[in-house]
Amino acid sequence: MRRLLLVFLLLSAGCLKKIALGSVADSLSASGNGYARDDDPELVRDSIPVIIKLMEQIHEALPNHQPLAVALTRTTTSYGVAFIAEDADRVEEKDVEAGRVLRTRAKRMFLRSRGYGFDAMELALPGSRAILTGSDRDKREALLARATKKDVPTLYWLGAAWGEAIANAKDDMQLVGDLPVVAALMKRALALDESWDEGSIHEFFITYDAAQGDGKAAAKKHFERALELSHNKKLSPYVSYAEAVCVDAQDKKEFVRLLDKVLAFDVDSDPDHRLVNMIAQRRARWLMSRIQDLFAD
Repeated sequence: MRRLLLVFLLLSAGCLKKIALGSVADSLSASGNGYARDDDPELVRDSIPVIIKLMEQIHEALPNHQPLAVALTRTTTSYGVAFIAEDADRVEEKDVEAGRVLRTRAKRMFLRSRGYGFDAMELALPGSRAILTGSDRDKREALLARATKKDVPTLYWLGAAWGEAIANAKDDMQLVGDLPVVAALMKRALALDESWDEGSIHEFFITYDAAQGDGKAAAKKHFERALELSHNKKLSPYVSYAEAVCVDAQDKKEFVRLLDKVLAFDVDSDPDHRLVNMIAQRRARWLMSRIQDLFAD
């Protein structure tokens, strides 16, 4: 009897631990606006790695918690974009070797993010990892056709992580060759819910379409739709369009107009987007400081 009681207590302890971890995982997976409303990017920069390590430990303990896998993909990708890749852009102007080290770190971070994105996709659509990394296009299209509207965050964040890994490893031809897979993920997400996250998918296509030979018109449409869906409260579409389209077209006047608009925006007027808008303004200032390098005249 005592032995049975001991077994029961041990099993109960294990269950309680899982329940507690599940509760924490649910909290970490929720898309609250605590960070989004912050007015100190450096404080956020210093605190996010601790959150990432906590999320990773819980993900290891609860590998089937799909929302946590998505949140982990989102957090690591966002951190890599806002801080590591951004640093690499600035440093490599002055110190090529130091910039290379940061760029390599950014690539590693985004591949880490992609791994968590694969975990999330596997839970949503079993078999995803093998199909998405394989060469059978028909299987990939069939897989993505199974995705539904609830899978849009998973599709987007896996695509974002993978795309950023490519952007930070342009000398890795095997990875660069995966760009069509990234586009397929994002196109499926766009088809399922083009308004998701206030136009974030459209913002991806500003940069993606601008890189295509004849994609400037399409990029402009995505830019306009991103602004419409965000009610002009997000500054990042302006920065993306100025950097991806205006520089390539050597349209200095429009470049300056758009970035002046970004810099004139009062970030406190929209607290829910304060942090991302501050980061967009920081990028805009850096781009404006490089006008002589970016434009011929």
